[in-house]
Amino acid sequence: MMKFIFVPIAIMLSCGSTKSNQAAVNSDSIVVTMSADQDSLDRQTNTMAKIPTCLQNKIDSFKLKESHEMPQKVVEYTYRGKTVYYVVMPCCDFYNEVYDDHCNFLGAPDGGFTGLGDGKLPDFLKEAKVKKTIWEAAVK
Repeated sequence: MMKFIFVPIAIMLSCGSTKSNQAAVNSDSIVVTMSADQDSLDRQTNTMAKIPTCLQNKIDSFKLKESHEMPQKVVEYTYRGKTVYYVVMPCCDFYNEVYDDHCNFLGAPDGGFTGLGDGKLPDFLKEAKVKKTIWEAAVK
């Protein structure tokens, strides 16, 4: 009986400590990091990496959230031949979300209370290839 009471309390406390550690998050930072291949390609063509307008709007909306609700970063992936964006949430009990290049929600491959996501993208973590970090909340 004690296990059923202790486990949820332990989960809430661990998530709360993560949130309190993120109180110093500065939401005005945009960080773009690229793989070595992508970086050299961009240097050769002298072009800036472009992200969809809807994704930039989504990132701007993240900056308005409380630090304990603000996503930690947005990472661009290639998944099933398409560019997708993986949003890493601030804590263990939030789903980490994946959007296509038109900001359509595709699913949550991980996160949530079980850590297994919503089941819509069961092969994402195995099949997706990281391209670059698009945005990351900076810590002061």
